[in-house]
Amino acid sequence: MALIVLAADKGAPGVTTAATALGAVWPRPVLLAECDPAGGDVAYRLPAADGGVLNPGRGLLTLGATARRGLTTALIHEHTQKIVGGLDVLAGLTHGEQAAGLTWLWGPLGRALAGLPGADVLADCGRLGGHPELGELIAEAGLVVLFTRGSLDHVAHLRERLHVMPRGARVGVVVIADPRQYRGTIEDVRRIVAATSKDVAFVAGLAHDPKGAELLRGQWGGRLDRSLLIRTARELAGRLAAEAVPREARDAIAPGPASSPRGPASPPGRTSAPVPGTVPATVPGAPPRTAPGADPGTGALRGAVPGALPGTGLGARTSRTAPGPYGEAPAPQGAPAPYPAPAGWREEGT
Repeated sequence: MALIVLAADKGAPGVTTAATALGAVWPRPVLLAECDPAGGDVAYRLPAADGGVLNPGRGLLTLGATARRGLTTALIHEHTQKIVGGLDVLAGLTHGEQAAGLTWLWGPLGRALAGLPGADVLADCGRLGGHPELGELIAEAGLVVLFTRGSLDHVAHLRERLHVMPRGARVGVVVIADPRQYRGTIEDVRRIVAATSKDVAFVAGLAHDPKGAELLRGQWGGRLDRSLLIRTARELAGRLAAEAVPREARDAIAPGPASSPRGPASPPGRTSAPVPGTVPATVPGAPPRTAPGADPGTGALRGAVPGALPGTGLGARTSRTAPGPYGEAPAPQGAPAPYPAPAGWREEGT
């Protein structure tokens, strides 16, 4: 299926948090792969399926050690781990020095991930620019998503990065935006992107929600599925799944004009158009379920844990539970209140 590269230029816009949130609500089976040559963080942030810790020594490093004679899709699954809720992850390197011995890996890895049967792949590539060999993996992607903040320095680096993106790459931009200026920030970045005269498929948004990020890591109990991070990630996941192009089909799609990046961004929480291969959710606002017949070995939306984000188990560390459509757990007394909804937006059905 499709390989989607998630990356940024400089700064720390939150690519890993965004990748984890997107994987948790992705509408199809998905693998989260940490492909940052500088090292990964997932093994230290998220619990394993058994409630323990992930093994940071198993993942991209062990895959590289066994793949010198050939890298196949079956070999990738031998080095993945499951986090609570069933999301498959390929843990990244533990430090940047390990990448020096793996300069040969990125091209074969990109081809194997792009050809992974039965599942999309979200490849967290971290910051671009420091490791030119990563371009071999990016060349295999059906979609490259560049994350940015709305500040002047971040947008300036984004603009320069767009100018050096490989010719023919299908690129989208996601703005990590303050909910209080959500629409305005996205529109500002859209105008700047349009002025670059570079081919950009879309400009979309994801809420900057530190409390939602804490919930995602299980740091305090609460309704993770109601956080702005997850509500906006749910819509963004539908958008990216619809935009992503499988490797065998991407060369047949002509890039759109840079001056018209697919119209205005939808308000966070709006229901996107149905994605082929999914079944609409029965509860308004819930993520779609994997369609019958989908590969159960790679799906993220299964094995729900009571009190967790439905289908992932993320955020299951709660102090008490209460009845509800998902068996959700409300935030404990004294927990910080979530961000208010972005100005001028109301959720579908309210």
